[in-house]
Amino acid sequence: MILVLNCGSQSIKWKIFDDRLRLVKENNKAVLDRNNFQSSLEDEFKGMSSFEIKTIAHRVVHGGSVFVKPLKITEGNLVELEKLSTLAPLHNPYNILGIKVSRSVFKSIPQFAVFDTEFFSNLPPAAYTYALPEDVVKKFGFRRYGFHGTSHEYVANEAAKIIKKPFSKLNIITCHLGGGASVAAIKKGRAVDTSMGFTPLEGLVMMTRSGDLDAGVVLELVKEFSLERTREILNKESGVKGVCGQSEMLKVLESVKAGDEKAKLALDIFVYSIQKYIGAYFAVMGGCDVLVFTGSIGSGSAKIRSMACKSLKILNKTKILAIQTDEELAIATKIVNIL
Repeated sequence: MILVLNCGSQSIKWKIFDDRLRLVKENNKAVLDRNNFQSSLEDEFKGMSSFEIKTIAHRVVHGGSVFVKPLKITEGNLVELEKLSTLAPLHNPYNILGIKVSRSVFKSIPQFAVFDTEFFSNLPPAAYTYALPEDVVKKFGFRRYGFHGTSHEYVANEAAKIIKKPFSKLNIITCHLGGGASVAAIKKGRAVDTSMGFTPLEGLVMMTRSGDLDAGVVLELVKEFSLERTREILNKESGVKGVCGQSEMLKVLESVKAGDEKAKLALDIFVYSIQKYIGAYFAVMGGCDVLVFTGSIGSGSAKIRSMACKSLKILNKTKILAIQTDEELAIATKIVNIL
């Protein structure tokens, strides 16, 4: 059996699949106190002793330029992975912690990492290149990596199955909307652009992340505060939360219904950023056959989908779908294919 572990900053999600990739057991546990993350994870592992787990796969958000394809974890490459934590501070540290605790509990079981950045590793140069001095780009490895790749790839393939057309012949825009949010343009089976960049901060306005921002704002923040404080503001205190104080979309929608003007503005900004990317990717690909919404907000909220598509006349001939993602199944599938 295969255990897929998906550790987030406030949750521990896992699924166990049999050799035919049929779901055997799953759990999604909220961890609101980050100081209890390790003990919570150890408690989850205690309940798995009755399963004959042969392989463990971990979701890792940022693989940088070094790690792209699924990777068997060793002590050496784990050290290298840890160095990337500052690029995805809301996720990578917990991904790494999950790997470490898992390796200490399941000592003899082979473990693998699957990266969110894989699907976007072959973006066209015009899409992934930042307009910065070449020596600076080379020194720091600046490029658009993109994230949520496992989810975007999975729901795009599912969309092709639903409309019964070859994935390789479709232009698809996928919107993964949750606490983190991103949009991808997938042309004829290949990702050609995505909203997130060097880190998961770029792109859409998110629940606590700023999204696209004038670099001058960042410079002013760093001048006023410390680098760490600026990172905290941009990752954990901005986005929808920064505008209205709420970091959960359900509560935002409730506040809008109750007449809260700040919540309405935050919702309008969130939706507007989605519309801008849909329009841009429609233009980049010369049309769109299928528009897919996924993620806890994307597939979970008909209200958000309706708002995002409203007044977008370019979508008149586009099939619009809501598909629940299954990153764990996609990860398990990738591991089975390389074993």
